[in-house]
Amino acid sequence: MASILLGATSIAQSNRTPYRLCSTVGRRSPPLSLTRRKLTVRAAETDANEVKATAPDKAPASNGGSSFNQLLGIKGAAQESDKWKIRVQLTKPVTWPPLVWGIVCGAAASGNFHWTVEDVAKAIVCMLMSGPCLTGFTQTLNDWYDREIDAINEPYRPIPSGAISENEVITQIWLLLLGGLSLAGLLDVWAGHKVPVILYLALGGSLLSYIYSAPPLKLKQNGWIGNFALGASYISLPWWAGQSLFGTLTPDIIVLTLLYSIAGLGIAIVNDFKSIEGDRALGLQSLPVAFGIDTAKWICAGAIDITQLSIAGYLLGAGKPLYALALLGLIIPQVVFQFQYFLKDPVKYDVKYQASAQPFLILGLLVTALATSH
Repeated sequence: MASILLGATSIAQSNRTPYRLCSTVGRRSPPLSLTRRKLTVRAAETDANEVKATAPDKAPASNGGSSFNQLLGIKGAAQESDKWKIRVQLTKPVTWPPLVWGIVCGAAASGNFHWTVEDVAKAIVCMLMSGPCLTGFTQTLNDWYDREIDAINEPYRPIPSGAISENEVITQIWLLLLGGLSLAGLLDVWAGHKVPVILYLALGGSLLSYIYSAPPLKLKQNGWIGNFALGASYISLPWWAGQSLFGTLTPDIIVLTLLYSIAGLGIAIVNDFKSIEGDRALGLQSLPVAFGIDTAKWICAGAIDITQLSIAGYLLGAGKPLYALALLGLIIPQVVFQFQYFLKDPVKYDVKYQASAQPFLILGLLVTALATSH
């Protein structure tokens, strides 16, 4: 979602080349190319009337938004003209922490991480690969292929607003990808792997990022497959990388983390509610579009809660009652915040819900990692 991804899938958010937004969405997205050209976009016709968005000739210096939000790559960002700040915005740093946390969980689950200078240095390099490089690659790639829908939902974003040129975006995509893969190869050598496991994970995650965002597969067009791919990218892949770096990735961990990725699917659905208007206009079958807001919000909450309750049951059955109880204690506040915010209005309270509930979910990941430590 694009982010290691390892890149995954929330998946999102210099010589200036302004873009005019005025052709049909039905046309396939062009391949990555270094040829400079004007970008034209038109939303598909809806039953009511045609949706059009026209970008300004150049990005305004300020729109009253937040500079902090701009650097994080989240909604409410100020318009920027500084190219380096725009490049950082495209990598969406707000999406890096879950990948970094996945590395921590994998290292904990390996049972072989020690607080030595070397192990800490390995972990930091792995986090740089997973977060800034490969998640940054994923988010930039996703923004590139989402430029048509962003012209409807968020026309002020760097690409549809013309704040950064096509050539600059494409160059950034390649540099981040190659940088991430290089760090993956370095980590395999550093860890003494005979088989370059981390490089394979990085390549697999990068491929998943591409088919998530790009035609012809564009997994994100399917609410179920796309959101599960995004959940796996943010939970399973970084965990596997961290565990492979310090120990051995085992089949039980692969199954357990893929199960946890169903909770990641639920988290990914949360991000779909704010884009429902553009998704519907462009024919993307996100779950809120396919099932409606009321049904989709219960699917989302159920995926998050039932998955974690199942994992707590697994830990109890595996003879880890204290860990199971700790995980259960972390699920309860998530359910409270779902009723307090998310289930009331998933569009209005999506950010407040995630800020309140997700810290408990990621702590639950660490509890599970420690419980399964080899």
